[in-house]
Amino acid sequence: MELPRTEGAAPPFDPELGRVLAALGDAVHDPLTPANLAARQEQDAATRPRPTAHDLRADGLFEVAELRVPGRDVTLVSARPAGAAGPLPLLYYMHGGGMVMGNAPSVLPQLLREWALPLGLAVISVEYGLAPRAQYPEPVEDCYAGLVWAAGHAAELGIDADRIVIGGKSAGGGLAAALALLTRDRGGPAPIGQLLLCPMLDDRGTSFSSRQMDGIDVWDRTSNATGWKALLGDRFGAEDLPAYAAPARTTDLSGLPPAYIDVGSAETFRDEDVSYADAIWRAGGQAELHVWPGAFHGFDSLAPEAALSQDARDARTRWLRRVLTQPAKNEET
Repeated sequence: MELPRTEGAAPPFDPELGRVLAALGDAVHDPLTPANLAARQEQDAATRPRPTAHDLRADGLFEVAELRVPGRDVTLVSARPAGAAGPLPLLYYMHGGGMVMGNAPSVLPQLLREWALPLGLAVISVEYGLAPRAQYPEPVEDCYAGLVWAAGHAAELGIDADRIVIGGKSAGGGLAAALALLTRDRGGPAPIGQLLLCPMLDDRGTSFSSRQMDGIDVWDRTSNATGWKALLGDRFGAEDLPAYAAPARTTDLSGLPPAYIDVGSAETFRDEDVSYADAIWRAGGQAELHVWPGAFHGFDSLAPEAALSQDARDARTRWLRRVLTQPAKNEET
């Protein structure tokens, strides 16, 4: 049963974040629709940063390579601290963009600065296919093929196949959750953790928060439906949609790696993300959930200097450090 919009009851934005939104103006609330999708994709491709391998090397601070997965038209951008000895743990990461925008290199400067250097991580960012040109199951299969290939070539890549964390933000968080289900069910590479940042998990758009934040959040119910329709095509809204397409559809969350899930209290994805964490707990799994008070979708990207954004990044780093310092499976007695 769909819940009605509760007028006037949206949680207030954090004051600092609210000031950032006000400064950005009305354009930030312009929803993505089927009518403007192509234009928005063109704008994103033209304006979103796409750093080159030379840029990402940062004057020799990092080793960077673009890799191709044989048999699939997918690129992996691999980066690691220069001169790091021994096989490194790997963060295998999927970028955001509502399944219709974004690119793999754009997320790497922050990932390398905040996690690769201080934690001694290798990072691979996946250039998965974007909808509607690439529809389900192509994007998640791109991600799975890349993960299998990377784990199978761990020695030459200098990574530890027993210490892989899969992660992503927004659409990328949804893909990471789907990838955790796929690796479990196919017996593929076994991640030690899944880092799900405001993940896009549910195509149905029936949660209370999706209606409560409609027209208010920067990624609202209209934009979300547009992204899901682009990904799913004729399968949008189907009763038998696989959980690998929309992880909130799963009925079995057992046997998954520990999850970190964070979301804002004032965003569209709040209820589906909280429900996903609860479902993991009910299945006997491990999840760390953070609901950042007064935060809208992607708050830490639009307001990186805000106190709440800094707190969120610190919490993610602490979780990653804990996961990475646990004994690897082949070290357990």
